[in-house]
Amino acid sequence: MQPSRSAIVIGSGFGGLALAIRLQSAGIATSIVEARDRPGGRAYVWKRDGYTFDAGPTVITDPACLEELWALSGSRMADDVTLLPVHPFYRLLWNDGTAFDYSNDEQELNAEIAKLDPADVAGYARFLEYSKGVYEEGYLKLGAVPFLDFTSMLKAAPALAKHQAWRSVYSMVSSFVENDKLRQALSFHTLLVGGNPMQTSSIYALIHRLEKLGGVWFAKGGTNALVSGMIALFERLGGKLLLGEKVTRISHEGQRVSGVVTATGKVLHADMVASNGDLVHSYGLIEGSSYAAGKVRSLRRKRFSPSLFVVHFGLKGRYPEVAHHSILFSDRYGPLLDDIYKKGRLAEDPSLYLHHPSATDPDMAPEGKSTFYALAPVPHMGTAPVDWAQEGGRYRKVVLDRVRDLLIPDLYEQLDTCFHYTPQDFSDDLGAHLGSAFSLEPVLTQSAWFRGHNRDDHFPNLYFVGAGTHPGAGIPGVVGSAKATASLIV
Repeated sequence: MQPSRSAIVIGSGFGGLALAIRLQSAGIATSIVEARDRPGGRAYVWKRDGYTFDAGPTVITDPACLEELWALSGSRMADDVTLLPVHPFYRLLWNDGTAFDYSNDEQELNAEIAKLDPADVAGYARFLEYSKGVYEEGYLKLGAVPFLDFTSMLKAAPALAKHQAWRSVYSMVSSFVENDKLRQALSFHTLLVGGNPMQTSSIYALIHRLEKLGGVWFAKGGTNALVSGMIALFERLGGKLLLGEKVTRISHEGQRVSGVVTATGKVLHADMVASNGDLVHSYGLIEGSSYAAGKVRSLRRKRFSPSLFVVHFGLKGRYPEVAHHSILFSDRYGPLLDDIYKKGRLAEDPSLYLHHPSATDPDMAPEGKSTFYALAPVPHMGTAPVDWAQEGGRYRKVVLDRVRDLLIPDLYEQLDTCFHYTPQDFSDDLGAHLGSAFSLEPVLTQSAWFRGHNRDDHFPNLYFVGAGTHPGAGIPGVVGSAKATASLIV
């Protein structure tokens, strides 16, 4: 029997893939239209000199939200993707030599906390209880719920108020523990979804509960191996993937969208269109609509999360002493966040996330070698109009020097291959407004109903999915947004 409805999904990031799988599983003939030469969106991959370099995201939490996509059609994720556990979840490092291993092993973690301050062990236990509460309210109950009207926001308000959602993650963490390094250790997670720990709602403390319950994982073969597994599932279900087809226009007649036009001249029609692209860019594709032009103007007035500067490098030799995920903290936690989020200053002492996938999966690098990337949050191009073609080479050295000084003294001697990715690349390759890496900044006034709606208010058959919609960035966030969007369609 022919499917009765058809859909086009623009973009093949995790949100777009998850939505396409849900629609195809429900019998809606779905085509994914992707501008780049391979799927993944922000989860792109480069193969260079025998190394596999994932663009990101590289931290997989809540594998159950992914397994659910396979279960829709009675299949198993394990048939397409192998997830490997990461331990410790993160190794946190400071310039004074302090190291802190963060995991969900209670005994190990309490010992790490006691090394910083024995008095904070009890405070951490209370913080975990708080984290459990916001996880149940913010993630389990609201994570995949579409907020289409203000009434739905009002219904959620009492639960959010009970957990003091107006307070920042850092402020809430500080009410439980005294040690400043521990406060950093328990609040930095919001940076992984584009949020300033000093301003992002304390609801985001739910990430701790998420990690404690589900662990932290890595896809064997890299994050893009998870993308490949999702594509394999989608195509088995009968879905179509079009690569190298950049959408230049979303067609519309009256108050309905009718399909898309691509740069190569392809004209595709469907009963509904869903965009996994940047919100500003997506609305800009709807030509000849005063409504869409107004949306672009109002979106441009919102606060966007920072961008990233990423250095990918391969080293000769193996580095078993370097964890899979390391966080290298600057001595300036609050002031550095001000530089990134408020002042638009490019810091000479960046905090870094260092990804070392060959620690878990040696096949990510050639025999006897190691794959890394070092990621520095930097201001987006709206607050720091940097000429990255000029600045990129210099800033790459700033980042690599930090890794050398704190972790790998012979880095330059062992350097085998190296390249970097800038805010300009986020803008050029992904259509990201201002080069933002995570779309709208996750502050309370840009959350739930105040975030991009999963179904458009004007075009009833136009949908959105991904980091700019509820609940936000990160793999569980965008997969949750796909569930919310699919619930409106299916």
